[in-house]
Amino acid sequence: MAIAPPDPSLPPWPPGYVLASGLPGDGPLLTQLMQRTYGELFPGTDPQHLQNTVQHYWATATPLWWVYRGETLDSQPRGLVPRSPPDPVGVLWMGRAVDQVQGDRHSHIFLLYVDPQHRRQGLGTALLHRAEAWAKKNHDRQITLQVFCDNHSALALYRRQGYSPQAITLVKPLEPPP
Repeated sequence: MAIAPPDPSLPPWPPGYVLASGLPGDGPLLTQLMQRTYGELFPGTDPQHLQNTVQHYWATATPLWWVYRGETLDSQPRGLVPRSPPDPVGVLWMGRAVDQVQGDRHSHIFLLYVDPQHRRQGLGTALLHRAEAWAKKNHDRQITLQVFCDNHSALALYRRQGYSPQAITLVKPLEPPP
């Protein structure tokens, strides 16, 4: 883990928290955070499915940032990180996608999660600013993400930050074949 340097083009980072860049070996930790995220909304989600998702999409080209409580890392000498970092309280995992209408490549947020005990501190907004900065650096004209309809707090956050619906995913459960 490497502490992400401050980006002067972004609003100040929420006090008491540190942003760290993900590393190639972070797949298992990313899987754990995905399990925590989906477990909140869908208890009983198959952890193997989420592990397979991370294994399939996780690559060094898909940037990952972790959010940690600041005081656990700030006490370290500059540039050094503890051998056993604490559990992250948030994560932003980005990737690339192709717009189905125009065919343009663009940035996509695979996962944005903040632990419930650390919400309403400005972390979600700060992570969205980080996502937008990464997208602009890649000369993208849009960012996409998927959010579940009943995740009202996430929907409100995204709308406050200028995101709006472009498509709706419809689901119809089917009976398994006999």
